Amino acid sequence: MYGDQETIRKILTETGDTWAIVGLSTNPHRAAHGVATVLQRYGKRIVPVHPKAETVHGEQGYPTLDSIPFKIDVVDVFVNSHLAGTIADQAVAIGAKAVWFQLGVIDEDAYHRTRTAGLDMVMDRCPAIEIPRLG
Repeated sequence: MYGDQETIRKILTETGDTWAIVGLSTNPHRAAHGVATVLQRYGKRIVPVHPKAETVHGEQGYPTLDSIPFKIDVVDVFVNSHLAGTIADQAVAIGAKAVWFQLGVIDEDAYHRTRTAGLDMVMDRCPAIEIPRLG
């Protein structure tokens, strides 16, 4: 398990409320779209990160993490596992506090690199499932 309950709680309640969601587009059939809705419902500011830089759920999109002109607290990753490590490295580079790999997104090397860099990290979990459990 990559991300114990204490780390999950910390990221969801203490780390900060600005979440970059990598892979979020206007496609309502993608998991990122629904997760972003849940995060907004719980008071998180979502920042879509997608090559098309589309506005999603009323929030301006950006093509890359390093193109976002303000501080990001958590980077939530909805990309294939073979791309996720690069995103985690970018999250470290922009000074994010935490990285969250969605269900099915697994890169153990990236997990260890990110933790070694001092960031909290959760892998193969979904914040939309975890946040209601916090009560």
